[in-house]
Amino acid sequence: MVSTASASLASLWDEVAGTQPDPDLWVVVATLVAALAVVVPQAPWRIARNAITIAHEGGHGLVALLTGRTLTGIRLHSDTSGLTLSRGKPTGIGMILTAAAGYTAPPLLGLGGAALLGAGRITLLLWLATALLLAVLVMIRNAYGAVSVLVTGGTFVLVSWLAGPQVQAAFAYAVVWFLLLGGVRPAFELQAKRRHGGAGDSDADQLSRLTHVPAGLWLFLFHAVSVCSLLGGGRWLLGL
Repeated sequence: MVSTASASLASLWDEVAGTQPDPDLWVVVATLVAALAVVVPQAPWRIARNAITIAHEGGHGLVALLTGRTLTGIRLHSDTSGLTLSRGKPTGIGMILTAAAGYTAPPLLGLGGAALLGAGRITLLLWLATALLLAVLVMIRNAYGAVSVLVTGGTFVLVSWLAGPQVQAAFAYAVVWFLLLGGVRPAFELQAKRRHGGAGDSDADQLSRLTHVPAGLWLFLFHAVSVCSLLGGGRWLLGL
């Protein structure tokens, strides 16, 4: 029985860590168009933005833990806003990195996903995404947030276990395109809010108070990371 279990685990690991064939170019382009159709119009973006918020708040939480802070909880709200709470020194590099991780997390996750897909690691991408969503779920502290993460994570589980290779590939490419494109829009939304006097306690404003660097420069950093991630990740996805 031990040898059978070991063989099963080895087979599972080979499947997860192995490479899968790249989809046809038309599939890659079709998933790009589908992602654009979700990100650009306001109506579908209003719903899909919840997934970007999960990545945003997850980025805050992950960096908080990596910098030695104590993560106390994550809340996701129906207006697509979110809140990540952590305990620790209120100033210093740990707090700065934690605050900077939100707007940069979705595009950087998309860039990492594009690197995996460029290397043919479709199954590994799906499993890693599921694991990250499970880690976020553990820290969720409100019902709406829990439902949002469960629905998102459940979709990944269903595709990973029940869908065929072609569907998995199309789903993986659509998700990565969505992260890359969806990672660009929030910084522009924040810029528009700040232009009209809103979002006074945004991540950029918090970073400005922590570092005495103008919030506009932090906003420029968010733009730079998202646009560069889109350009680099897009090249990998398109095989350029």
